[in-house]
Amino acid sequence: MRDGLSGVPLHGKRSPGENEMSQTIRSPLLEEFRNNKNRKFELRDIVNHIVEFSGDQHGSRFIQQKLETCMPDEKQLVFDEIMPHALQLMTDVFGNYVIQKFFEYGNQTQKQMLARQMEGHVLALSLQMYGCRVVQKALEHVLPDQQASLIKELDGNVLKCVKDQNGNHVIQKALERIQGEYIQFIIEAFHGQVYALATHPYGCRVIQRIFEHCGDETGPQLTAYAPLIEELHRYTINLIQDQYGNYVIQHVLERGKPADKAMITSKVRGQVLQMSKHKFASNVVEKCVAFGSKLDRQLLIEEVIAVRSDGTSALVAMMKDQFANYVIQKMLDVVDGDQKEILIMKIKPHLQSLKKYTYGKHLITSMLNCCCNIISQYFPSTEVERMLQMSGQSTGFTYGMGMLDNNHMYNSNPQQHMYHQEDWM
Repeated sequence: MRDGLSGVPLHGKRSPGENEMSQTIRSPLLEEFRNNKNRKFELRDIVNHIVEFSGDQHGSRFIQQKLETCMPDEKQLVFDEIMPHALQLMTDVFGNYVIQKFFEYGNQTQKQMLARQMEGHVLALSLQMYGCRVVQKALEHVLPDQQASLIKELDGNVLKCVKDQNGNHVIQKALERIQGEYIQFIIEAFHGQVYALATHPYGCRVIQRIFEHCGDETGPQLTAYAPLIEELHRYTINLIQDQYGNYVIQHVLERGKPADKAMITSKVRGQVLQMSKHKFASNVVEKCVAFGSKLDRQLLIEEVIAVRSDGTSALVAMMKDQFANYVIQKMLDVVDGDQKEILIMKIKPHLQSLKKYTYGKHLITSMLNCCCNIISQYFPSTEVERMLQMSGQSTGFTYGMGMLDNNHMYNSNPQQHMYHQEDWM
């Protein structure tokens, strides 16, 4: 295998004309290491062969394990030998792990020297499958001044990295680990690009990291951040329904500021039925219910249970829908007091018809799981028994905070049977 930056072979010598898929020629020492299970090797035993070992699957693992516990002088032996080949190893399938170990377990001088080897190559490393992992590890362990120096090399190529399967991870790591003053150029690169990136398979991850780590900045950083959340709100409805954009909206609902959560929820109101029946948007409606304010949650529930002029309500359609039924389940799970009782009483007349639908049975089970105390107040035990049968359960089924035994009595039981959306999709 050849390194993507320098083209120097790492895995031993090759025969003339030997292609990349051919077996490499290993040194006798590496062959012995791989085949002689009786000999116990130490780092000193492989001096002058450390680069070759680093490029070998088993040799690399051996070095990694030793670097975690070896003495400083042994670590220095390894370091001195790999330094001239550090850039090669960073992009090697096995060698990159040895470099990463030095960023984790090396002393500060060793970390600084390795980081200097990366200077001028950060973009190429960030776009390479193995090099991007080394860049991330470096950003985790070098001092702030070197963090700033390394990441600055990506200025002008931020969007290229964001849309790259490897480079996006480097940008995410920078947003997580580097002080705001040094990554302002990253945030500014997103101006006018929020919708395009939020609907991109890699860009949506980076947008989430920005909202997660940069929203509390002040001064110039806040000035750079503010237009991003404003742009997000302009495209909320589109993003809610996008296969990637919905994750960005969910992230803001989970971790964002109350004002941003309220604004998103306000745009869902009036469209709860339509959004809840949508494969991607339904996840956002669930998050609105779970993370919105109590008032916002109440308004969403009122929209669902409201009776139209023709006598129908959104509730019935949602209970039977493959996606919307999870929104009703979430409502049952998070509301309390009067809201929960009202919701249960609205569902009650439709229990018989629900059993005809696969997703209706899930809803019945969910209702039994989270609302058994309320159900026992409003439903006779024979009706609870029928509900259990509708959901495909039998007496003795544990749910919520109790168990219905063969005498139809609720017994205390700490075990709780939880259902998750992924179990049924």
